[in-house]
Amino acid sequence: MTAEKIKETALRHFAKNGYEGASLADISGEVGIKKQSIYAHFQGKDDLFLAVFRTAAANELQFVEHYLDHAKELALETVLYEFLLRYKERYEREDHTKFFLRMAFFPPKHLYREVVEYGNQYVDRIGSLLEPIFASSAASGQLHPDVSVERAVAAFAALLDGMFVEMLFGGSESSMRRLDASWFVFWRGVKNN
Repeated sequence: MTAEKIKETALRHFAKNGYEGASLADISGEVGIKKQSIYAHFQGKDDLFLAVFRTAAANELQFVEHYLDHAKELALETVLYEFLLRYKERYEREDHTKFFLRMAFFPPKHLYREVVEYGNQYVDRIGSLLEPIFASSAASGQLHPDVSVERAVAAFAALLDGMFVEMLFGGSESSMRRLDASWFVFWRGVKNN
């Protein structure tokens, strides 16, 4: 139970202050334990950070899997656009999402390899979940015949990445403006007239 409480508290500190700004003393103080007690559960700050990052990545992937599983019967346009909107909402209210995206794009230098590896696995998994949705849409005539499933998945991933970056730097209003413009161009390019 203490390890989970440490991770929950560390998540808030890492999400708010980044790796460098989060201190084990502050985390342990909020949990109500001595700093040395963290070492009974984690080897140090790096180990704690990576445990929190893995948990955040798993939570984000669970959201994606759940959403796509329940939305697969909807029209492609609805599935994709609602996915973008829900992700934007998650970023605005969920510490896991804020932390995961910030660290995936800006990992601590000395943990770069580990964080990027998890981030790439996450992106690859989203692509593998989207492929059957795009394939089904192509088979039903919703996808433009000149757009391959692979190209549509890659273009949507780029749109998603762009939205993530805008959320990190531009804020809610700006990210919505850019999302609207990017979506308009993306959808015109992939839909079958």
